[in-house]
Amino acid sequence: MKNLKLKLILLSITAIIFSSCSHRVLDFTLISSKNVDLSKGATFERGKQRVEGVDMVHWIICFPTGTVNIKEALDKAIESTPGCVALLDGVIYTKFWWIPYIYGQQSALIEGTPLIDPSLAYNSNDMLKYGKIEMNKNGEIKNVEKISTTEYLALKDKIVKSTEIKFEKSIDVK
Repeated sequence: MKNLKLKLILLSITAIIFSSCSHRVLDFTLISSKNVDLSKGATFERGKQRVEGVDMVHWIICFPTGTVNIKEALDKAIESTPGCVALLDGVIYTKFWWIPYIYGQQSALIEGTPLIDPSLAYNSNDMLKYGKIEMNKNGEIKNVEKISTTEYLALKDKIVKSTEIKFEKSIDVK
């Protein structure tokens, strides 16, 4: 009987230590932290997939490493989809867990359906990743052009090799 009570007490303590809390803070129909031109609302499109954003802080011993910010979580969710200006039909949660005097985490999680402004959205295939800017000796821009990944890598190799040759010539070993 004594052994059973000890096991129950240890099990209860373990359950309390490893427990976590999750609270549903808010359900929303439309939310944004960006400036949205509502006069173009008829052109907005509803995203196909739900997105989520998380802002998290860690607890070390009993000290938090920062403050959880719901706006940061919202910004991360909105910025995860190109052209997204707001979230629709979503929910905000706060979550927390802690192993006393060791480690824990506290987070704000927001999830919803993105509301996309097609004029801001872009197709990642249409947008090139790299550009080349040529300048004159006075620092004024002569030419700006977009280049492909292949052109960028070739130009990078050329610059690195020419720099290595100049560097090797400038080293004078005596």
